[in-house]
Amino acid sequence: MPLPPPPPQFVLRGTQSAVNSLHFSCQTEAPSLPLLFSGSLNGLVHVWNLQTRRVDITLDGHAGQSVYWVKTLEDQHLLLSQGRDLKLCLWDLAEGRNAPVDSLSLDSVGFCKGSILTEGTQRCWLLAVPGKGMDEVQVLDMPSKTSVCTLKPEVGAKAGMPMCLELWKPASSSRPLLLAGYEDGSVVLWNIAERRILSRLSCHKEPVMSLDFDSRKAKGVSGSSEKVLCVWSLDEQQNLKVCRTQEFTNPGIADIAIRPDGKILATAGWDHRIRLFGWKQLKPLAVLDYHSAAVHCVAFSDPGRANEQLLAGGSKDQRISIWSVYSQT
Repeated sequence: MPLPPPPPQFVLRGTQSAVNSLHFSCQTEAPSLPLLFSGSLNGLVHVWNLQTRRVDITLDGHAGQSVYWVKTLEDQHLLLSQGRDLKLCLWDLAEGRNAPVDSLSLDSVGFCKGSILTEGTQRCWLLAVPGKGMDEVQVLDMPSKTSVCTLKPEVGAKAGMPMCLELWKPASSSRPLLLAGYEDGSVVLWNIAERRILSRLSCHKEPVMSLDFDSRKAKGVSGSSEKVLCVWSLDEQQNLKVCRTQEFTNPGIADIAIRPDGKILATAGWDHRIRLFGWKQLKPLAVLDYHSAAVHCVAFSDPGRANEQLLAGGSKDQRISIWSVYSQT
């Protein structure tokens, strides 16, 4: 008989609201434990010290509106947060200020998280966000906020709203690409430079809630409000193809994360559970059953920079669970 899954290593409390987004930041000068950032329904961003297990900094820049994406730009102490107030805020943590140093007004009222792609010194980066039109994606050069392009499916496609975005760049090319999951259940690969669709895959019957992509293996995964997790690959002709699917007992996959070393996959479930799979063959590894409400988000720390490989799960129950999982895998 396999051993039962362990309890969380510890639990973070104090958000006083549902946790919608999580992100680890492992900076080179930091101690062994990374920082953890969380975005909450009450509009606050919390910076967690995992050694003291307490909040170091609380950032309030979204007028009490839900924060559903947080992301750091490595080695520059810069943090991005996106909220339902139709703003994307830029914070400089090195300055110790509790006010954004810059912000960008957004047009979409949905819940689609942005995506960034950094280059070289990371002083400039690409940002993809939902556009003004219901089915549009806007790509910007940052921090200048210069428009690169607007990506819009062809007339009659009826893809609906973009639900999740993933910017990436193939190793063999200098041109960035964009993966987008849409309301109609499709995953689309965009060529940004040519503003055209390279491939479209209809892999879900419900809106795509989240996706992640492993550029080293040219393989990705997506989940929706249904019971099916879909793994797909990208061939040399840049065509998306379904590799395999995994059916869950209960519907609703809110978030997906592939561990940076490409060995473990985690999903956040509406059924209060975090599920772990081996990424190579999608082998079920464990069901982490701690939370008392829907799990909204999952995030892995970078095992290459920390002594311990951590998984965080954020839930509607206002708690963040921290797990040490398969550190020796």
